[in-house]
Amino acid sequence: MKDLPGSLHLPRHVWPLLALYGVASLVHFSHNAEYIAFYPNMPTWLTREKIYLAWLAITGVGIIGAILVAAGWRTTAALFLAAYGALGLDGLAHYTLAVCSEHTLAMNSSIWFEAAAGVTLAGSTGWFAWRQARIRLWHAGA
Repeated sequence: MKDLPGSLHLPRHVWPLLALYGVASLVHFSHNAEYIAFYPNMPTWLTREKIYLAWLAITGVGIIGAILVAAGWRTTAALFLAAYGALGLDGLAHYTLAVCSEHTLAMNSSIWFEAAAGVTLAGSTGWFAWRQARIRLWHAGA
């Protein structure tokens, strides 16, 4: 089901948030991949290549969201973009392996940059999707 005519665009602020999270995600994953040997207690099976593949898979969720925007499926797109942003919280799993003080400043900065940018994107697009769902329900009941 396509969105209602009044919802043809995502809010303008979503695009810079999407770009910011994309950069934050790339920074964190690149740092993680290139310095994997220095991240505390990382599993031995996790390689540089697997980290980049994980980044590609996560980025794919954002790309699907962008494609859905172009196709006119704004609410569904917003949900994909919210999920994409929420995936940024996965970086906090580093702290289940070692406490913050065992990570370098660069490690902590890249982890928190990704998490903060992801939460901001997820919150913004999640809020938009929720508002669109309310509008649909209101129109369905009218």
